[in-house]
Amino acid sequence: MARPLSFVVREEDIERIGKLRYEHPHPRVQQRCWVLWFVSRNLTLTQACELAGVSRITGWRYGEVYQEKGLDGLLAMHGDGPESGLTPYREMLEASFREQPPHTVAEAVQRIEQLTGVRRGSTQVHQFLRETLDLSWQRTAAVPCPPKKTLPSTLRPNPTS
Repeated sequence: MARPLSFVVREEDIERIGKLRYEHPHPRVQQRCWVLWFVSRNLTLTQACELAGVSRITGWRYGEVYQEKGLDGLLAMHGDGPESGLTPYREMLEASFREQPPHTVAEAVQRIEQLTGVRRGSTQVHQFLRETLDLSWQRTAAVPCPPKKTLPSTLRPNPTS
């Protein structure tokens, strides 16, 4: 038996949804509230999803969660992605890198593997250092040499003199 492609928004949730679609700090939650708001205004799920800017199957998933867990369940639904395997070692790595910063990403990869036993590629390590540990790479430049003290010592002797 196929699942229905529509759902009903409860009357007691409509006022709260109306506020949350503007006031909630997370834009994904606002989008979910917009889908529920449009459905509560007797639009079809397809129309509501089109107006909210989500696919029909995503709107259907929102409706499934809303029917099973209510509005609080829909608001608590997180899709932020997986957690890094280096997160449990954050404090240890941060202390080590603050004490002795790595010179290259390759050095950071090697030290992370030695300290934690977790092997990550250079791209993942670079992202972890930048976003999680807030470490940025310092640009270096050559230190200019001081000029010669006397001008005649820098000039070639004139052969025609």
